[in-house]
Amino acid sequence: MFNHIMVGSNDIERSKQFYDAVLGVLGAGQPLRNVAASGHVRLFYRHNGSTLAISQPINDEPASFANGGTIAFKCDSPERVQQFHDVAVAHGGTSIEEPPGLREHGLGNFHLAYVRDPDGNKLCAIYRVPA
Repeated sequence: MFNHIMVGSNDIERSKQFYDAVLGVLGAGQPLRNVAASGHVRLFYRHNGSTLAISQPINDEPASFANGGTIAFKCDSPERVQQFHDVAVAHGGTSIEEPPGLREHGLGNFHLAYVRDPDGNKLCAIYRVPA
């Protein structure tokens, strides 16, 4: 359904350092760096058919996070969820909500970790426990 998700950054180089480390946990390589016709820098991380883009806001207003919005990344194990969390925090992210771990829901059981990136965007690492 989705082609890409784009979030804004107030410091593109700080965001690159953060996302290089965090998305590297999932196997993503270096981003494609693009300069828009407006002169704004954008980073495109491509992995497994998905793209996460980080951009300087084209309207020159400060970047802000989406209140109520979350970007969730699939992980292949509970250990990868923990690693995602720990690498995010080590690279300027902030741990939020409950500590990483198992959550039991009516929709199934999941290992989850929530962090905010340096610009405040809410990220989730998720592993669905097989039924």
